[in-house]
Amino acid sequence: MIHRFILIVLDSVGIGELPDAHHYGDGGSNTLGNIAKHIQGLHLPNFERLGLGNIAPILGVAKTDKPLAAWGKMNQLSAGKDTTIGHWELAGLWIKEPLPTYPKGFPRRLVDQFSHRIGREILGNCVASGTVIIDQLGSKHMETGNPIVYTSADSVFQIAAHEQVVPLHLLYQWCLTARELLDGEHRVARVIARPFIGEPGCFSRTSNRRDFSLEPLGITVLDYLTDHQIPVHAIGKIKDIFAGRGVTSHISTKNNMQTINATLSLLQKHSGPGLIFANCVDFDMLWGHRNDVKGYACGLEELDTRIPELLMQLKPDDVLCIVADHGCDPTTKGTDHSREYVPLLVYGDRVTPCSLGIRETFSDVAQSIATYFHLETIFFGTSFLAKQTKEV
Repeated sequence: MIHRFILIVLDSVGIGELPDAHHYGDGGSNTLGNIAKHIQGLHLPNFERLGLGNIAPILGVAKTDKPLAAWGKMNQLSAGKDTTIGHWELAGLWIKEPLPTYPKGFPRRLVDQFSHRIGREILGNCVASGTVIIDQLGSKHMETGNPIVYTSADSVFQIAAHEQVVPLHLLYQWCLTARELLDGEHRVARVIARPFIGEPGCFSRTSNRRDFSLEPLGITVLDYLTDHQIPVHAIGKIKDIFAGRGVTSHISTKNNMQTINATLSLLQKHSGPGLIFANCVDFDMLWGHRNDVKGYACGLEELDTRIPELLMQLKPDDVLCIVADHGCDPTTKGTDHSREYVPLLVYGDRVTPCSLGIRETFSDVAQSIATYFHLETIFFGTSFLAKQTKEV
């Protein structure tokens, strides 16, 4: 038996508000459903065949009597709604206390320490959209060379700099400096390098973003697999999200199509057992946070065309699991993540197409991976490769 578990995260592709969404200001959020209504129907024939339309109503994506995959949706237990918390729970961690956020900007003392360490003054220090703040402060940054520091509703410390003003290696060094400072009560989930290019009035962020993440606050399924000599192949920003821990090999990608290409390449070249863990970042980074409904829809439809290629590369014992980590509804006024259920599609020759119900936690994925590799199920949650839960 080969035993390859392929886990693909569609970053921010939520499928309806969670019961506690109103506590996060996300009542009415439904990334997939609202996009479909906004454009009068999504065209996702391959996702439809897998069973996406069986999970929840999505205009243009019909229910099917004979789906190819098992289907369901997952509830998030951890406090938060960001990439780090979502991926960590998928990997078996329940974060009960939210990581720190800064709705009024970072404390003066912390900013002064950072400024002293890098030898530059700081611009910004506020909650802002990344594209808006470079339009507002990009010119001053180019004049002074001072970095633009900002945050969002998530637990992040973001540093923006023009690539022709601050070389990438220096921007990354500044991020490492910030990562060292942001500990204890200020242990934010991620420090993010946000390089951009262009001229005043026409700035744009580049694909050289890099995340410097907090190490997971407990044992993840990645650690568990590698401790048992089972390889973990990370694609896209997965290595960054887990601070490199539990990762055997890594392929860096800059967009969704590169991520799918890298996944296909691994499936073709690596016939041994292991976890292939990939993240399709464009939904969140390019379209969700920019409220680009049309771009988001086109991205979903483009990815849909690649599904047959993925299925053709699977061997009899392989399992393909497609999920998300949170929502980011581009039809709402805000540009932040949204607290949503996430879709769950599980495909393989040994997977019976059926309803997997409403899963109590994202950590059911970690439990299922452990079950798949015949390891003791040490994570909270229930394997969907074993007993099923209530019906959707």
